[in-house]
Amino acid sequence: MLQALSFGISVAPSVDIDENRAVVAAAERSGLDLVGVQDHPYVADYLDAFALIGDFIAHTRKISFFPDVANLPLRPAPMLARQASALSRLSGGRFHLGLGAGGYWDAITKLGVPRRSPKEALAAQAEAIELMRALWQPRQHVTTQGDWYSVERLTSQPPGPGGVEIWVGAQGPRSLALTGRAADGWAAPIPSYLPYEKWAESNALIDQAALEAGREPGEVRRIAQLVGTITDTPGSVDLQGSAPIRTDAQGWADVLTKLAMQSFTGFVLWPEADAADQAHRFGEEVAPVVRVRLD
Repeated sequence: MLQALSFGISVAPSVDIDENRAVVAAAERSGLDLVGVQDHPYVADYLDAFALIGDFIAHTRKISFFPDVANLPLRPAPMLARQASALSRLSGGRFHLGLGAGGYWDAITKLGVPRRSPKEALAAQAEAIELMRALWQPRQHVTTQGDWYSVERLTSQPPGPGGVEIWVGAQGPRSLALTGRAADGWAAPIPSYLPYEKWAESNALIDQAALEAGREPGEVRRIAQLVGTITDTPGSVDLQGSAPIRTDAQGWADVLTKLAMQSFTGFVLWPEADAADQAHRFGEEVAPVVRVRLD
């Protein structure tokens, strides 16, 4: 399936609301497609990602949003389905759901939820995906008694136009396989979690799982998330390890073109500083070059 290219910016949801809004406004003015909002509700200096996305939706008209990625252990699947459908409706279909199984367990458990083993977290995520999809179907009364989530004749609530895609922030082989079997996309973790040299192998695992599930690998959207800075001068770029990318717009276009050859069609910049300026440069100096090359 041929997918349109998309370009976006990551927002750290600090308590500086005006700064957050300025970044999103710059992203929309510059023609970017996506804003990812980090979800770390255990951080006191961060606002709730879903509340902030609601504010962004009210202040924009075109750009789309996703939690990057939603912390599933802190957001039970039936309620998360309701939040997603509401934000999709409020935005006219400009919301998608980045979904994580849970990572910082020492921090997560401070909010009163029990710790899950990696196996348990993955099982809960798989169950959540199936349940949320059921709860987004029209005119259904959903009953399920799962290992992690149970509902009794809960009436479904369809989202807005185009529905809600689920993009999993997978790292390990089993999570990548789940992505290939059941998700709409892979939000590749930033390289401090999953080094760049692992991305091609990860894509292959997703492809294999998709095929085994009877899906076309191209049905699974691939979103590359890259930390760095668009500079005024060229810099050396080696997509190894987790070093930030620091090069000019032409160099960034070269990096994204290379990643597109590895099946990526979405690109989200995690700026090191000056996020509004970086959003502007990513949208006006980098994205158009890549589009010309690949569209």
